[in-house]
Order: sequence, then C-alpha cells, then structure tokens
Amino acid sequence: MEENETLEQNTKVIKPKKVNKKKSSGSKAFLVSVISLLLGAAAMYLLIYYVLPQDKNMNTVINKSEKEVTVTDKGIADAVEKLYDAVVVVGVYSNNQLAASGTGFVYKTEKGKAYILTNHHVIDNKNKSNVKVIFTNGKEVDVKIEGSDKYSDLAVLSVDEKDIVSVAEIGKSTDLRLGDTAFAIGAPLDVEYYWTITRGVISGKDRMVEVSSDNSNTKDYVMRVLQTDAAINSGNSGGPLANSNGEVIGITNMKLVSSGVEGIGFAIPIEDAVEFAEAIIKGEEMKRPSLGVSMIDLTDTYNLYYHRIAVNTELTQGVVIAETQSKSPAEAAGLKRGDIITNIDEETVKSVATMRYYLYKHSVGDTITITIEREGKKQDIKVKLTVAAN
Repeated sequence: MEENETLEQNTKVIKPKKVNKKKSSGSKAFLVSVISLLLGAAAMYLLIYYVLPQDKNMNTVINKSEKEVTVTDKGIADAVEKLYDAVVVVGVYSNNQLAASGTGFVYKTEKGKAYILTNHHVIDNKNKSNVKVIFTNGKEVDVKIEGSDKYSDLAVLSVDEKDIVSVAEIGKSTDLRLGDTAFAIGAPLDVEYYWTITRGVISGKDRMVEVSSDNSNTKDYVMRVLQTDAAINSGNSGGPLANSNGEVIGITNMKLVSSGVEGIGFAIPIEDAVEFAEAIIKGEEMKRPSLGVSMIDLTDTYNLYYHRIAVNTELTQGVVIAETQSKSPAEAAGLKRGDIITNIDEETVKSVATMRYYLYKHSVGDTITITIEREGKKQDIKVKLTVAAN
C-alpha cells in the first residue's frame, strides 16, 4: 500500500507543473509526426517496390518498343527499290495521243532483247495503234508485241536490251502463305501517279473468278488467280505483285468493283505468266482446242428464249448447246442443239465460263468425255478436240 501511495503522491506532485506538461506534449506531438512521416515514406517505398514491380522495367520496355518501331517504319523500302526500276508504264497511242495506259515490267533479257510482261487488255486495240513504254528514267520507247492472248489476259512485249533500266527478279507464287506481305507497283489513274506503291497481304490463293474477255457483262472465261487487299486501281493492270523480298509473284489484272466490296484485287500467278511468255518467245503458236458449238448458260432464260430453245429440265446449272458447226468435233460426236452439258470428264460445268476453262485445260487432239442431258436422260459422249478457229 505504501508503494501505491508513493506513486499517487508522485503523480500529484507532477500535475501542478503546468509549464513542463506543455513542453512534454509538444515534444511528443513532434515525435509522432516524424514517425508518421517515416512510416508513410516506408509504406510508399514498399508499395512501389513490391506491389508494382513492373515499373522497374518500364524504361527498358519503352526503349525496346522504340527500336521495333524504327525497324517497322522502314517497311518494304528495300524490296520496292529492288523492283522499282524494272516497272514500266505501257501507253497505247492513237493519232499520236495517249489513249490508254497500264503497267508492265521487264521480265527477262535474251540475245539483246528485253521482254516485258503485261495484260492483254492493256494493249488490245482494234485500231492497231502503236504501243510505247516509259521507263523510270523518263525514256520512252516503241515496243514490238511478241504475242497476246485474251483468255489468259497476257501479253509479251519486247524492246532493245540497251533501253531498259533494270530486270525484275521472279519468285514463286506456290511458296506463298495466306497473310504474307504483298505489294504492287503500277500507274493508276493519270501521269501524276505513275509508279505508285500499294501494300497489303495475300488474301487468297487459287481463286476461280469468272471474267469477260471483251468488257461485256457476259462472263465467258474463268481465271485462276491470287487475291490481295493491296489497292489495285485502273492503270495498275499488267504490273507486278511482289513479295516482301521484291520478287514478282503475280501480274495484277483486275479487282471486284461494288458498293459493298473493298480491298479485293486479283493477280495472275507468275508461273502461268512465265509459261505463256516462254512459249511466245520460242515462237510457239497459241493453239486452243475446240468443240465447234455455240453455248448459252442454262440460267440465261432471255437468250434461250431469243434463240427459241425450249428447255424442260430440273437442272439448275449447265450449258445449253445453241448450235453445232458443220464438220466440227461436236457434230461428229453426235451433239445436238438443245443438249445440256453438265460435265467435262469429272469436272462439273456450271456455266459457259467454266465450260471454256475446263475445255482449255486440254490439248488439241485430246479425247474428252462430255456428259449431257437430252430429253431428261443423261448420256456420256466421247469427243476428239480440234484446233479452235481464230
């Protein structure tokens, strides 16, 4: 009890010293503030160090990203430079005035000549106007048309080897994968836009597209083409479609035009173009097989009515024979007006365009099997193909 009393007394003794109490409280408050500040700083450090550790590498990530952007920014410039000077503007002149233009590229040189590939529809002109090419150095040269074919839409031109600037390197379309980078060089629209580069990807391979060989609304042939979303504009026709190495893998020749379509362009695979060019350069004549018939799509009710052909069938596709030529393979095989062709060998014939495509895959002298429907009954007829008239 005495100890408690002493403590009690000591407490009482301290209370009356008011001045000392204020000093003690101020010291304690200051001490608390300092401690709080230190604890807050420590807490912030721990939060940054342990809770957000990724910030430690932020500068490294940013620097790495900047380097990647620098590399990407270079794009396909090296590939473009590799091909650029091999590309030419193809001009069709009438009365010494530029009537139309397209694009082409120097494919190869041989025995003092340089050969240029382009599209048939670029140089096709009923008035036989002269054709010239313009090189990237501004030089304009008359060309010789070595050969041309409307169904493959290919043409081979030639100039003196000394006139060219560069020769394109040929690649392989068969090596392409969907999504591979592709770019086109061409002469869209007008002279201000010659040698325009557009870039995209390979969007599709082995597309079978029905086309018209005479700019009509009737589709009369099917082409096997590459699809790309690289911009293909009027004037790009005949120009190169290249891979990211600057190697030509196709010849741009058309695009889909519709209010609901954007970024669908096509190119002839370079292998098909080279095969055609080599045959022309060697002097081989382009010979296509013929049946000797005129044909109408089964779905073309207007033309069937116009030619007075009555069709009674449940078929929804095929080709109707409108006429057989005298002394033709069709007449010799027994094909008749009104017969509906449904197959060539194992291939399904959907239209005149597909009929011609499968027919032209054969050679003159081949014997093919044509499946027809006549008066509701199917028949297989053997036909030996002859040369088509020009």
